[in-house]
Amino acid sequence: MATYAIGDVQGCYDELRALLARIGFDSARDRLWFVGDLVNRGPKSLEVLRFVRSLGDGATTTVLGNHDLHLLCLAEGFAKRRQDDTLDAVLGAADAADLLGWLRRRPLMHREGDNAMVHAGLLPQWSVDKALALAGEVEAALRAPSYRDFLAALYGSKPARWSDALEGWDRLRVIVNAMTRMRFCSPEGVMDFHVKSDQAPAGYLPWFEARPLREEPKIVCGHWSALGLKLTAHVSALDAGCVWGGSLAALRLEDGALVQLPCRGYHNVTEE
Repeated sequence: MATYAIGDVQGCYDELRALLARIGFDSARDRLWFVGDLVNRGPKSLEVLRFVRSLGDGATTTVLGNHDLHLLCLAEGFAKRRQDDTLDAVLGAADAADLLGWLRRRPLMHREGDNAMVHAGLLPQWSVDKALALAGEVEAALRAPSYRDFLAALYGSKPARWSDALEGWDRLRVIVNAMTRMRFCSPEGVMDFHVKSDQAPAGYLPWFEARPLREEPKIVCGHWSALGLKLTAHVSALDAGCVWGGSLAALRLEDGALVQLPCRGYHNVTEE
C-alpha cells in the first residue's frame, strides 16, 4: 500500500490518468491525496470530478481549493464567471447536483500520521491541531442546510489577519482565505493577496517561513504554481503548474519518492 499526494490537477484529466498509470496506482491497494483545485483552467474538469468521486473515500482524500470553492459559488449564483473559467461542462452536466454536493462535503484540511494537507497554507498563529479545529468550523458551514448563506458571504479579502475574537462570516472567511488563497503573510499573520509570484513584498514572508518551528506533521499543500515544487523537512508544496505547461507531481508520502509528468499546458500566464 502507498499513499500519493497529487498536485493541483485543475481539470487536466488526461495528465492525471497518465500520471496514475506511471506510478502504477491501484485503487484497491493505494490511496491518493489531492491538494485541492481539482477543477478549472484545464479542459476536463467534469471528467476529473467524476473520476475522483468514482474512486471512493476509501481510495482518495481531497481538500478544497480556491477554484473548487469558486465552482460552488458560481453554481449558486454568488460568483461572476471569469474569462478563463472552464467550468461550463460541470455546470451543465446531468449529474451536476450530485458532483457539486460531493465537492461541498470535502474537507478543508486533513491530517493523517506524519502529514497534514491543506490547499494553500496555515497562518503562523495556528498549530496543526488548531487549524484542523478551525477547518471543521468551515466544513460544518458548508455541510449545513443553510450552506448557501455561507457561500454568499465567502468572497472578499478582509479581514486580512486572524484573531481569536473573530465571529460569524468574518471568522470563516479568514480561515478559508488562509487555507485556500494565501501565499505570503507577515510574522504577525497579516495576509497579502496581491502578489502571486515567488518574490515576497516588503514586510512579508512565504507563509511557511513565517510559521514558528513546531513538533508537528509536515504540511502538504499546492496552490502556488509560481513557487513550484518545494520539498523541505516541514512542507511539501506540490503545485508544479501542470495547467501552465509545467508538470503534475505525485509524492509518495511513505518515503518521499517523487514522480512528475510533463504537461503540455493550457495557459501562458500565472494563476490566482
